[in-house]
Order: sequence, then C-alpha cells, then structure tokens
Amino acid sequence: MKTYLYPQNLKARANLWLWRLRDFVIFCAGALLAAVAFLNGGTTLPAALALCFGFLTIRKEDITILDFLGWAARFFLTGQQYFEWREP
Repeated sequence: MKTYLYPQNLKARANLWLWRLRDFVIFCAGALLAAVAFLNGGTTLPAALALCFGFLTIRKEDITILDFLGWAARFFLTGQQYFEWREP
C-alpha cells in the first residue's frame, strides 16, 4: 500500500479556499441562478440566500459557522441549564 504525504494520505475531503468543494459548487450554482433571476425579474432575494449560504458554510479547521450557530442555539435556547446555589 502506498502512503501519500498530502493530504492525510489522500483521505481528507477536498477543500477550495474556505469551503468544502461540495459547498463551493452549491454556492456557485446559487450565485449563477441568482444572477439569472436578477437579470430576468429584478429580484435580489436569491442573491441574498446564496450569500447567506456562502457565509454560513465558511469552514475553519473543520467547523462551519452554521455548526457554531447550532451549538449556540442548543446551549442558549433548547438545552437545559442546571444551576446549583449554595451558601458559602
């Protein structure tokens, strides 16, 4: 069996700049559809959705902004908080 030095013996997922390759392709397709929608109908909603998707899927060390927002929502909104008060 051959051992490759880059990237992690060829087992790592493909990345392109700040996104995984799959997210980048979805972002580019959304941006293309947004441009077509703007030229044909004058609406900017698809462009805003594509930009939001692009921002939320920015990846830094295998953590996306969407993952972080999910963890924050779970901690602050849906997760049970347990506090125990004791006198000193």
